[in-house]
Amino acid sequence: MDFNLSEDHQMLADSLRRYLTDNYDIETRNAHAYAEPWHSAEIWAGLAELGIIGAFIGEEQGGFGGSAEDVSVIFEEVGRGLCAEPLLGALMGLRLLAGLGRSDLVEAIVAGSARPVLAVYEPHVACDLSHIEAQARRDGGDWRLTGRKSAIYGAPGADHLLVAARTDAGIGLFQVESPELISATMVDGGGVSDLVMDDLKVECLSPDCRADLEDALDLGRVALCAEAVGAMAHLIDLTIDYLGQRQQFGRPIATFQALQHRVVDMLVELEQCRSITIAAVAGFGTQDQARNVSMAKNLIGRMGRKIAEEAVQMHGGIGMTWEYPGAHYAKRLVMIDHQLGDHNDHVLRLLELGGAAKGRAA
Repeated sequence: MDFNLSEDHQMLADSLRRYLTDNYDIETRNAHAYAEPWHSAEIWAGLAELGIIGAFIGEEQGGFGGSAEDVSVIFEEVGRGLCAEPLLGALMGLRLLAGLGRSDLVEAIVAGSARPVLAVYEPHVACDLSHIEAQARRDGGDWRLTGRKSAIYGAPGADHLLVAARTDAGIGLFQVESPELISATMVDGGGVSDLVMDDLKVECLSPDCRADLEDALDLGRVALCAEAVGAMAHLIDLTIDYLGQRQQFGRPIATFQALQHRVVDMLVELEQCRSITIAAVAGFGTQDQARNVSMAKNLIGRMGRKIAEEAVQMHGGIGMTWEYPGAHYAKRLVMIDHQLGDHNDHVLRLLELGGAAKGRAA
């Protein structure tokens, strides 16, 4: 099997890497990531102009790509460049809107003049959407929502807030106009919000789209896995460079065998994470999609934290300082584990998938 990128994907990766290198250094990143509105309108417009947002959906839906490989190529460079722009929410929201045929909204999103975000999770909902408690009810010709959504990544400043809620038909999707959000800064940068709904009037996009929601969330998990691979690779590069510069006992500490062994372990773990992400990408859209994605999210959640801790320890005190980029990469790797279900949540999901498979076989 050839694991090399195609010519088109290599061009996409190179273009995005150049753009982030030229326009998104660590000082620029932190200035936007840790202060309202937690993203840069200029950078967002630049990403749209590059075709990054359009690559999230297929040509027949108004985009330029749409495959899981397109998404993974983009997010690996997002991780390498530590880009805190709210691309994850845009990816999932755009996929759902495109799948529902909302071309009126898709065009503006692809052009970068509007931004969607998806609100699924609640304080007691990790991976299993059957635990969703937010309720949608009909009120004459209108729909109204009651409940709470938490950890809505990238919600501050979004134009289209898409909310998953329970209906008589299943799990539906609704659009909330001008929501009142409770927003804060995530520990690794970027905005996150909670939404409290009390008989809130909304637009129903679909009364039952659970399968589409599961697909959008799984693609978001693939994106996070690819982002983690990019962030790990760059953090390891930073660590190797630091070990080559730091002097102890009259020589670079990179010559110490114990540290060499630890770096090799980090590189092995990186390649395991890269391989399992490739497997999740290759299996996307097949009957093994959920299983492959949860296996990848579980491994990368554990290995990302381990690599982050190893890098910080080998850097010593500088590895925890605000000014040093490695500290922000480490925080991002830890946070990726918690987004869209952490490694423990995905173990439980794998157990449930295994039980469901046995039931079908019986």
